[in-house]
Amino acid sequence: MISQSIEGELTIYTAAIEKQRLINFLDSEVGPDRELELNLSQVSEMDTAGLQVLILMKNEARRRGKVLHYVMHSKAVLDILEISNMTAHFGDQVVLT
Repeated sequence: MISQSIEGELTIYTAAIEKQRLINFLDSEVGPDRELELNLSQVSEMDTAGLQVLILMKNEARRRGKVLHYVMHSKAVLDILEISNMTAHFGDQVVLT
């Protein structure tokens, strides 16, 4: 499994840059399991533009025949997922403290 992480803000101010970087990540060659992992533990701030990027990446991975897992959700990510009622939508394990 190939891993990548997002560090810092995932907001309207950074969404376009992160989107392109994550599209490039989806282009990575993956093994036979075709799985990728995105670590969200270092996301310090997130808004609905960031949420849209995460939704887009899941859909784009699926379209490309790959599986993208979100792991290690930061508090900022968990807050947006909870507010938007999207915590279970992605199908990834979320540890709530």
